[in-house]
Amino acid sequence: MTKTTFSLTACSLLAALSLHQSVHAVDAASLPASIRLANARALVEAKDWKGAIAELQGVNAPNDPDWNNLMGFSLRKAKTPDYVAAERFYDTALRIEPSHRGALSYSGELYLVLNNLPKAEQRLTTLKLVCNNACFEQERLSLAIERYKAAGNTYVPEP
Repeated sequence: MTKTTFSLTACSLLAALSLHQSVHAVDAASLPASIRLANARALVEAKDWKGAIAELQGVNAPNDPDWNNLMGFSLRKAKTPDYVAAERFYDTALRIEPSHRGALSYSGELYLVLNNLPKAEQRLTTLKLVCNNACFEQERLSLAIERYKAAGNTYVPEP
């Protein structure tokens, strides 16, 4: 191997190593919440509640309203629901971001499960203000309340 070839090979190797190390310098905690929560969202979409809860525990972002909302939703939908914990996570999401539409809607549904229509209607009133009377979350909770009333004040899951 000539001296020039050796120098070029050594430079290429050093450049590759420095790039490789810079990739590992970024840890998951420094990524935006939307990226860190992507796997959890996919598991929620797949209705893998146990997997979503495990993924969310791994992300562990208790100061993020979306994380709290997803944790509350997953705990509420789990095979063995934990309604007390779900309410705690929804409430935390709303303490962090009082206008969090998902937490308002999902906690309203939780209150229907718990036969607390006044609290569900309170969440709907807040959603109407937040959404200026037009958003998906408001519509979803409104329909859930209608189903609840039509079924004689019994929670009826979304069809």
